[in-house]
Amino acid sequence: MSHNHQKKAAVINDFSGFGRCSIAVSLPILSAMGMQCCPLPTAIFSNHTGFPSFSWMDYTERMTDYMLEWKKLDLRFNAIATGFLGSVRQIEIVEQFLELFCTPETIVVVDPVMGDNGSLYPTYTMEMAESIRELARHADILTPNLTEACILTGQPYRTDFSEEELAQMCQQLHQLGAKKVVITGLDKGDSFVNFVSELGQPFCVIRVGKAGASRSGTGDVFSSIITGNAVNGVGFAESVHQAASFVAAAIRRSEELGLPRTDGVAFEEVLPRLFATRNHA
Repeated sequence: MSHNHQKKAAVINDFSGFGRCSIAVSLPILSAMGMQCCPLPTAIFSNHTGFPSFSWMDYTERMTDYMLEWKKLDLRFNAIATGFLGSVRQIEIVEQFLELFCTPETIVVVDPVMGDNGSLYPTYTMEMAESIRELARHADILTPNLTEACILTGQPYRTDFSEEELAQMCQQLHQLGAKKVVITGLDKGDSFVNFVSELGQPFCVIRVGKAGASRSGTGDVFSSIITGNAVNGVGFAESVHQAASFVAAAIRRSEELGLPRTDGVAFEEVLPRLFATRNHA
């Protein structure tokens, strides 16, 4: 008997018990899209770090034994997705994971979670950012926001890049190794723009109207849908449009429910939208 008759995605990210982000988002979304989500936690939080206080445990020293047990089981993954990583050591472990589990058919999705609004997150160093640049070389799909795209390409951050300049930035990201790139969540007044680039294809711009205030965990929702759609054979531009529209619908519903922004998006309320995506497989 084999463990590998069902589609599976490995998700390497932290786990927060409350706040709708990271693994807690990926598990239900990938399940709804018709595959088993296999999480490898990097840290465990009572609630995410956007709250005034939280309890947490670093999982770094357990990650290697954890993945070696998976290797004993001969697990094979259709996709491997990475999110927030807390240290250079964790990034090294992820690269070891890719060496152990990647096959020519495995889709690697790297969400290079490093910063926003022109700044690195407080826990990040330039050494870590350089390690993420190395990790990005393994990506079939890379999903940076504008800040992260600037960090990866060594460009000064600004908000007024032209489409031609964004296309050049994507070409630099392709040169790192990424086959598909989406620069996410560009703020354009009453809408958010996602800039999509595939090797050998013309770039495209996907615009979705703003549905409310920015919330925790939307990037995790977005990258989870991108991962699930990649496994299910959905075209990349279609996948980005679906992910962006889903996030907007979840934000809109969260606003209707009057949820605090720290609580993330009430994606559970719109999850049935994703059930049909498994029909592409």
